[in-house]
Amino acid sequence: MRFGVFAGCFLALWGLVYLGVLPRGLGDSNLLWVLLLSIVVSAPLSFVLLRKQRDAMSEQLVEKVDHAKARLDANRTREDEESDRAVGRTPGTAGSAQAAGGSATAS
Repeated sequence: MRFGVFAGCFLALWGLVYLGVLPRGLGDSNLLWVLLLSIVVSAPLSFVLLRKQRDAMSEQLVEKVDHAKARLDANRTREDEESDRAVGRTPGTAGSAQAAGGSATAS
């Protein structure tokens, strides 16, 4: 869509330069002049005209990032539980097992 806005600006500005409303570039730089002018004009137009699409896309990205974070947290929790089982501790008792081991060696 952004390219469409740029192409529309390019065609409109090319027509205005061809009609003499806008000045031509120096020498053979007419195409470069119209390209640069099209970029300058289309950027703010895209910002305003494509606001709804940009907001919808950002909502989709936020949902995907939240889903990915939830999967990472679930994987991290599952890995912690499996490593605790491999060591022989029940999940959530890592601190009490270390404290018990520390007090037994101190006496």
